Amino acid sequence: MRLGVKAGLVGRELVPGDVEIVDGRIARVGLSSANGKGVASPGFVDLQVNGFGGVDFLDADANGYRVAGQAMLETGVTAFLPTFITAPEDQLVAALAEMPNGSGSPHVLGAHLEGPFLAPERLGTHPEAARRDPDTELLERLLAAGPVRLVTLAPELPGAGALIDLLHRRGVTVSCGHTDADASEANAAFDLGVQTVTHLFNAMRPFNHRDPGIAGVALSRQDVIVQVILDGIHLAPDTAKLIWSVGGGRVALVTDSMAGAGNGDGSYSLGGLEVEIRDGVARGPDGVLAGSSLTMIEAVRNLHGLGVPLADALDAATAVPLRIIGHPSEGLAAGAPADVVVLDDNLEVDRVLVGGELSGVA
Repeated sequence: MRLGVKAGLVGRELVPGDVEIVDGRIARVGLSSANGKGVASPGFVDLQVNGFGGVDFLDADANGYRVAGQAMLETGVTAFLPTFITAPEDQLVAALAEMPNGSGSPHVLGAHLEGPFLAPERLGTHPEAARRDPDTELLERLLAAGPVRLVTLAPELPGAGALIDLLHRRGVTVSCGHTDADASEANAAFDLGVQTVTHLFNAMRPFNHRDPGIAGVALSRQDVIVQVILDGIHLAPDTAKLIWSVGGGRVALVTDSMAGAGNGDGSYSLGGLEVEIRDGVARGPDGVLAGSSLTMIEAVRNLHGLGVPLADALDAATAVPLRIIGHPSEGLAAGAPADVVVLDDNLEVDRVLVGGELSGVA
């Protein structure tokens, strides 16, 4: 099967020509394509999805994952991490038990625990009552409850180093987020091997010219990947341009989407918190931002709209997120699984294939 496109993303380059798929895998890229339309990219990967299509993953069952998964496929996402915000232990354990283990479409690559080991000063909408200081026994119980792939924590908390060590030994990626870490504390965490930060600039110590905080340190270090919510709300356009000018190639797009994403304005739940989406902006009862209604294809368009080449914008939604969690990133290389999103010339999702099979997106 040939996709009929005019280019395909290989690495960080759009290779002119068509893409052929055989037996669910990429066979060839760069085939003669006189009438090709649109571009083919590896399917998008979202590391921070609290919910989607009316579904909150913290209390989702198998049908909820099916409904949300189909809605995400329509936005080009073929792999993701269900994200569980700070919650009581029994609720987190139950959520981990309900999560599909690598099955389904899009692929569930494991859980992202965003908490509960967060800084009390930087909780955002995370419930204060469920926040916990670093506790290795609690972490062990959570890791035993289901496949955890990513944990966001505040590295400056007393005992956080022990959590980082434990997670690294278990092969779990650690991300710094919801943190009040200063520059010294940030460097100490990155020196321990932490290689990424959760939603850069949001829910962390502000940048200051004498104390750049964790945001400034993350941008200054070439060994740190920064995750950003590029919805035009969480970051000003000039801030996003600054991030790219310093960190281009190590910027990962995430949506931080919640249940209302893909459904429009209305009232939804985020971990039991009532969230109102109005004019596309999700806020809790106190007016604080509570996730987003962003989709990954919108994030790609937003990044490209800032002047970033399309190939680089697509890379930020595909290979870079996979690099964070240490997952192989074969992209559209020959022999790679054919998890592909085809975008038309207006960067709208035209088709999505998982394992070479059309997902039903029209």
